Amino acid sequence: MADEPLINQYLRYMLEKGGSDLHLSINSPVKARIHGNIEPITDEPVTPEFMEAMLQEICLPEWRWAQFMETHDLDFAHEIPGLARFRCNYLYNYNGMAAVLRQIPGKILTFEDLHLPEVLKEICAYRSGLVLVTGPTGSGKSTTLAAMIDYINKNYSRHIITIEDPVEFVHQNHQSTIVHREVGIHSQSFPRALRGAMRSDPDIVLIGEMRELDTIRLGLTCAAMGMLVFGTLHTNNAPKTIDRIIDAFPANEQAQIRTMLAECLQAIVSQLLCRKIPKGRVAVHEILLWSDGLPNTIRKGQIANIRTIIEGNRGRGMQSMDESIQTQLDLGNITAEEAYMKASDKKRFLAAMEAEEAAKNAEKKE
Repeated sequence: MADEPLINQYLRYMLEKGGSDLHLSINSPVKARIHGNIEPITDEPVTPEFMEAMLQEICLPEWRWAQFMETHDLDFAHEIPGLARFRCNYLYNYNGMAAVLRQIPGKILTFEDLHLPEVLKEICAYRSGLVLVTGPTGSGKSTTLAAMIDYINKNYSRHIITIEDPVEFVHQNHQSTIVHREVGIHSQSFPRALRGAMRSDPDIVLIGEMRELDTIRLGLTCAAMGMLVFGTLHTNNAPKTIDRIIDAFPANEQAQIRTMLAECLQAIVSQLLCRKIPKGRVAVHEILLWSDGLPNTIRKGQIANIRTIIEGNRGRGMQSMDESIQTQLDLGNITAEEAYMKASDKKRFLAAMEAEEAAKNAEKKE
């Protein structure tokens, strides 16, 4: 370990403390996200010289560093052998170079490890269509998708192509055949990799992030062609996800895209992480599945009706985000304050939060 990269000592310390993300910025101490909170793990601020030395040391091969110098943005994976892999995001901010390194769990976690809703196993059995896993940055979308791909891999014989930037979870072939493609190394872009995937006879395509218009368009095309497409978006619930996809297109294309989405959308799984009692985090989910009324709702743009569809199909495993939050509150896994902060309908949790606050104040007086 004496000759290992400088940055690894901070990554090791972060992992010992149960952290997930290392934050580096010039003129600021090294910080880490530990159980949801960002905390300093050094006293001294990082200097420009030390920052450049740390970042360049793990940025291999050399062309990657040249790319960062040119574009001021870079994503790649870094590994501490035998310990963990990290998704690295290099960037520039007001003070100069900066970076965030997020741990990628070395072991692919299962449905049981993550306590995922059982209905997600049904989604894994689909043969075609579009399945979106959504949520803000750091909500565990990649971890949930990895568990779903792992479940498919162990239970079904499928040809799976993953397109990511960078590749995060590396799956070994079990019943399925899995091909990992990394944007920037194996293909120049998501759209180009997707066009290649279309010609490779896949059963399933996983798109690491549906950011750009062409990527969304090609993802929909793959789903319409009979493939099962998994994708991610940075949206918090099902209605916003549908709006985000349609709004990504020019106005003159939106009617056509509504029709296309109505025909191929099979499920939306939205995920948030809540702080768990006494420590750690627990996932909550909103789940929308295909139903008879969903295609017409999407075609007509009646997105407000999606709430009604979810509420009317609870028996099939659908649930709203607030219902999932309520379940975790009832189980005693989260505080009423955390439920209130994460909920869409704040009024639902206001009384519980006020009662919790009153109980805390009474304890202080005693």
